[in-house]
Amino acid sequence: MAERDLVPPQSLEPFTGGKLFDTVFTRGMALVEETAAYLDGPGREQSKNLPREASLTYSAWSMELTTRLMQAASWLVMQKAVRDGDMLREDASARKYRIRRDEPALDPAMQEGRGLPPRFLELVGRAEALFEQICRLDEALYQPGHGAPSANPVSQQIAALQKAADTGAFDPLMIWRRAK
Repeated sequence: MAERDLVPPQSLEPFTGGKLFDTVFTRGMALVEETAAYLDGPGREQSKNLPREASLTYSAWSMELTTRLMQAASWLVMQKAVRDGDMLREDASARKYRIRRDEPALDPAMQEGRGLPPRFLELVGRAEALFEQICRLDEALYQPGHGAPSANPVSQQIAALQKAADTGAFDPLMIWRRAK
């Protein structure tokens, strides 16, 4: 089962209070630190020796990578603030705090063999996966019905019948009596 299938779209509290959030938060923040350390250390040194085209790609992608990771980290910190009671869920749902993908994802597989460091491409792939996951979580948490899987019509009918039976509004013999 994919992580996106584990997040209930109806409520934020079960997500932020659960192990999935803790895992995503820890993994996301660790990736931010790991990427920053790489870009400031080995990545900076490696980028000095890249061929021209690879160097241009590295520069552009480094900026995009940093931006997306900062957006992801900000979103995670905001969700933690909601969980800890430092921010209202209604405030977190404001458009300015939402996260979504406006541009195509960086595709490290398309750059393999073109001179970019393999470690850089690996970090790009992991960052894109994290960003995509957080976009799906945001959509599921703050746009009920939009990102949620559609309900099973049979389950809806059974639930409606159960509700009618529980409230006394459903009399299965009523149909039989009308036929007489």
